[in-house]
Amino acid sequence: MRLIFMGTPAFSVPTLAALAGQGHEIAAVYTRAPQPAGRGMALKRTPVHEAALALGLHVETPAHFRDAEAVAQFAALGADAAIVVAYGLILPPAILAATTAGCLNLHASLLPRWRGAAPIQRALMAGDAETGVMVMSMEAGLDTGPVAMVEHLALGETMNAGQAHDALAALGADLMVRAVSALGRGSLVFVPQSDEGVTYAHKISKAETRLDFTQSARDLHNKVRGLAPAPGAWFEANIGHGPERIKVIRSEIVAATGAPGTLLAEPGVIACADGALRLLSLQRAGHKALALAEALRGITWPAGGHVP
Repeated sequence: MRLIFMGTPAFSVPTLAALAGQGHEIAAVYTRAPQPAGRGMALKRTPVHEAALALGLHVETPAHFRDAEAVAQFAALGADAAIVVAYGLILPPAILAATTAGCLNLHASLLPRWRGAAPIQRALMAGDAETGVMVMSMEAGLDTGPVAMVEHLALGETMNAGQAHDALAALGADLMVRAVSALGRGSLVFVPQSDEGVTYAHKISKAETRLDFTQSARDLHNKVRGLAPAPGAWFEANIGHGPERIKVIRSEIVAATGAPGTLLAEPGVIACADGALRLLSLQRAGHKALALAEALRGITWPAGGHVP
């Protein structure tokens, strides 16, 4: 089939590579424009941009689709369908209708649960037992379109957002390849989403990344998983030479008790409202992420101290 691919982050790359590898004609790749990054603030291309260039594909980086020229250029590509994977720009009705079969979107949740920007993180932070990827037909609403195909992923007790991201990206690439094949045969069937069980995966705010030990150990463990490896859940405490911000990379729930926020006798264990959280891997300010024993080397764990 003749396709337009629209995507931006690393999550999108396996699907682009898989579609190109299946011999589909990629008329153009749409991605976000290069942005200043790093100490020198040099322009950096998106992961999809880099992947498209490596595949020898034509790349477009429009800032928006609000003018008729951008829409006309898109429509002139004469694509059978547009494949959208975490593109990051709102697509107006004119774009949604500009190809023969419309726009197929790969979304990383079990819709209608976790519509929106951060479905992987929100599923883990909520303690969901599973998530998945779905292929849906895009419409004007936010992730409201009918769904054609799905793959499920179990979210184990220790799985974090980075691991779920990579697993879902691989599952999604295979799923979209199968969906496009079915579309080409005229056998792709869409089913409307349920009106029940709708939740929204709002973008992660900086304020909610801080760990509040007046919550349960289960809730905090899920937050650590959902925010690892980035942006990372964190707290402030004096465990060395003064107060510092400590990012928690891995944790586990233990049965110890104490006043919420108390640094318990066992190094790395902090009391919560219900149970306690053991820090397995952390990143101190100005240091790289390390296992607990390495991170605390040369430091006496200040048992009895308190996390504000």
